[in-house]
Amino acid sequence: MTTTTAPVTVRYFAAAHEAAGVAEEVVPLAGGATVGDLLDALAQRHGPGLRDVLALCAVLVDGTLHRDRDRPLGTPTTVDVLPPFAGG
Repeated sequence: MTTTTAPVTVRYFAAAHEAAGVAEEVVPLAGGATVGDLLDALAQRHGPGLRDVLALCAVLVDGTLHRDRDRPLGTPTTVDVLPPFAGG
């Protein structure tokens, strides 16, 4: 039996970029993976610094804001990780 994987391009901005140590990466996930699966994989890959930042971030999937961790990811998918911004 083979497991299907789907590459997800993750782009990090501001504090998320700093915590991850990269601006962008491709993460292979099992087919049917969700936003929550991706966030868990990113936290495991980059450690507690990114985990803390992810707790505060907005997640855009293919340009659309998603707050639901159970939302399935399609293929191909681009995910933007955006920490809160201050300004006015």
